[in-house]
Amino acid sequence: MRKLFNRNRKLYHYIILIFLVISFNFFLPRLLPGNPLVNIMGEDISLLTMEEREAVIERYNLNDSIFKQYTTYLRNLVTLNWGTSYSKKQPISSVLWAAAPWTLLLAFSNLVISTLIGIYLGTKAGLKRRKKEDVYLLSGISFISSMPSFWLGMIFISVFSVNLGWFPIYGGYSMWQNYTGISKVIDVLRHLFLPLSTLVILSISNIFLPMRYALIEVMGEDFVFMAKAKGIPQSIIRYKYIVRNALLPVFTVFMLRVGYIFSGSVVIETVFAYPGLGRIMYDAISTRDYPLIQYSFLLISLMVILSNYITDLLYPLIDPRVVNQHENT
Repeated sequence: MRKLFNRNRKLYHYIILIFLVISFNFFLPRLLPGNPLVNIMGEDISLLTMEEREAVIERYNLNDSIFKQYTTYLRNLVTLNWGTSYSKKQPISSVLWAAAPWTLLLAFSNLVISTLIGIYLGTKAGLKRRKKEDVYLLSGISFISSMPSFWLGMIFISVFSVNLGWFPIYGGYSMWQNYTGISKVIDVLRHLFLPLSTLVILSISNIFLPMRYALIEVMGEDFVFMAKAKGIPQSIIRYKYIVRNALLPVFTVFMLRVGYIFSGSVVIETVFAYPGLGRIMYDAISTRDYPLIQYSFLLISLMVILSNYITDLLYPLIDPRVVNQHENT
């Protein structure tokens, strides 16, 4: 009964959080100083005639009360009637739903690959503590992770796209080619390679460092010395006793990263002109397309909340101690 209550309480917290984010997305533009038409149209408001201004006011119900505007906003959210992008001349919902799969592909591929590489290198460095391998890995990964993402991306474009011609310079696919089947998959992967490689290189340290330190800490635990005293083979001690127990705190870091993988791809999508949500937000800001900015921010926020909720559901399955802790409180 208490376990069910804890789950429902967590769900209620996320529902409240979603409601606050949705409300914040509505009220923030209206709290900005100045003419609300400027927040919608941007600097182009000066180019509109009086009739066009009145049409915009009527379209966004700005002549209604704030409560009626809010209820209309909630209804439009549910029906996906988010208006039209001024810069792209398309429905905002269509623009965002078309971009979301590209961001998910880039972000989750980076999460999986960088985690596996980080665990492998962190294990190798931790087991070789204070030796050459450990020093080289720690110094090299720390140096690489400090590089600006846009700078590393521009280097990749200059070397592998412009000079060598191995990979496309921009985009998520070849716009002027009608690839199908396996040819289309290969084309998408070629466009994905450089932005994904940039993200992976910059993200490895997020897992490498926790894995290395967790491994060093576990190596000093009493049960490891006990296993050695019993004469258990070194290979079993290394992977069954040390690495396995070191993965629990690393999994905590992994789950925390799930909720923030979308924000990390914004700069990379802009550098490589990758057709994801980050690129959409950059274009919307550049063209002062405020409705598109508003709803792209909302969609990314909801994706982050959903990721965190899934994380909360999965974590007790990995670490049963979390369940026991909740039951005892």
